[in-house]
Amino acid sequence: MLTSFMIYAVVGAIAGVLAGLLGIGGGLVIVPMLVFSFTLQHIPQELMMHLALGTSLASIIFTSVSSFRAHHKRGAVRWDVFKRITPGILVGTFAGSCVASRLPTHILKGIFVAFLYYVATQMILGKKPAATRQVPGTTGIFGAGGVIGSFSSLVGIGGGTLSVPFLTWCNIPVHHAIGTSSAIGLPIALAGAFGYMLNGLGTPNLPDLSLGYVYLPALIGIICFSVLTAPLGAKLAHSLPVDKLKRIFAILLYVVATRMLISVF
Repeated sequence: MLTSFMIYAVVGAIAGVLAGLLGIGGGLVIVPMLVFSFTLQHIPQELMMHLALGTSLASIIFTSVSSFRAHHKRGAVRWDVFKRITPGILVGTFAGSCVASRLPTHILKGIFVAFLYYVATQMILGKKPAATRQVPGTTGIFGAGGVIGSFSSLVGIGGGTLSVPFLTWCNIPVHHAIGTSSAIGLPIALAGAFGYMLNGLGTPNLPDLSLGYVYLPALIGIICFSVLTAPLGAKLAHSLPVDKLKRIFAILLYVVATRMLISVF
């Protein structure tokens, strides 16, 4: 157990640094590293992705709070948009977690791999959507929240990779889009973690100290150390060439995605 906790502490520390340094969602790092850790622990193959996704979303509950509080202090959270998009986020995320809980591991891995390739390509190209319209009405923003939430729960992220481009496309300035996205991460994490916990209850062969598809030792290790190292990453962001680092990290994502793709087959 001590060795396992040390692995999760390293996962959390790395995730925290990269989140602060590159502004990426922790799930991009946490999910594949948890899959690797669970492999070392000989956790059943059919449970690995479900546990990794559920645990990743549960960890985002804690990291998103500190993130959106920092953005709120700078007046960068559009709470009006947050209130309107949250109902769709909650419904979509919970529904997505219910669907994901019933999908086999190789399908979940395939979805996550495709997402990694997408994010890596976006990082290398550095393309940003043009601001072409305003925030949609009630039905439109509910639908957008549902799509963002459902996909976020399928890949175990806080949704920033999807919500920031959407908000930017809706003519919201990028700093406000990032701040609002950090707040949106909380309902995504809450609904997603609850869905994975609920749907995982009673599943046979879960490791000890699991709450449904949330593995508590991993959750505690990730939370403790990601909170400590995220400020370090943010500090490094002001002294290192972040654009160049993003491209290097994108190459790493390609490698991780390819490794996971091979494991699917």
